[in-house]
Amino acid sequence: MIPLRQLHRKAAPILFLPLMLTAMTGVAYQVGRTGFGLPGAISGRLLALHEGRFLGPTLVPVYVLLLGLGLLGMVATGLWMILQGRPSKGKPRKDSRWIHRILAPIAVLPLALSATTGVAYRLGRAWFGLSGDQAAILMTLHQGAYFGSLGRSLYVFLVGVGLIVLLITGLQMTPLLRQRRAP
Repeated sequence: MIPLRQLHRKAAPILFLPLMLTAMTGVAYQVGRTGFGLPGAISGRLLALHEGRFLGPTLVPVYVLLLGLGLLGMVATGLWMILQGRPSKGKPRKDSRWIHRILAPIAVLPLALSATTGVAYRLGRAWFGLSGDQAAILMTLHQGAYFGSLGRSLYVFLVGVGLIVLLITGLQMTPLLRQRRAP
C-alpha cells in the first residue's frame, strides 16, 4: 500500500494542469460575468473550459467526476497530513512549503464543498436527469450564491485563488522544481 503522503505527491503533478485550468476559468467566468459584464460568448467559452466541454458531451461528466475525485483525494490526503502533523525543527522557513501548510487547512472545507457540489451538479444533470431547478441547490452551494451577488464573486475568487496558490506551492515542492538544500 502506498503511504498517503506519497500518494499526495504522486497525484499532484498529474492533477496540476486540469485543476489549474478549472480554477482559472471558474474564477474568470464568475468574476468576469458579475464584476465586468463579460459578454455571453466569452463567458460561455470560459464555462466550457471549466467543465471540460472540449472533450465532447459524453466525456464531460467523466472528466468532471475524475477531476472532482482527484481534488477530493488531494484534500483528503492533505487533511490527513495536516492531522498527522510533523513537529517543526526550529523556526519555520517562510517558503512555498510554509505557505502551503498555512493555506491548506483554511481551504479544505471550501475546496471539498466546491468539488462535491460541482460533481453532483454535473452528474445529476447528465446521468440522473435532474432538472435545472432540482440541481439549482447544488450550483448555489458550488458558487457560494448564498453570500449574495458580490459575496458569490468574492467566494469563487477566494476558493479559486486558494486552489491556484496551493497548486503552485505544491508544484514547487515536487522533485521537478524543488531546490536542493546546501549541505
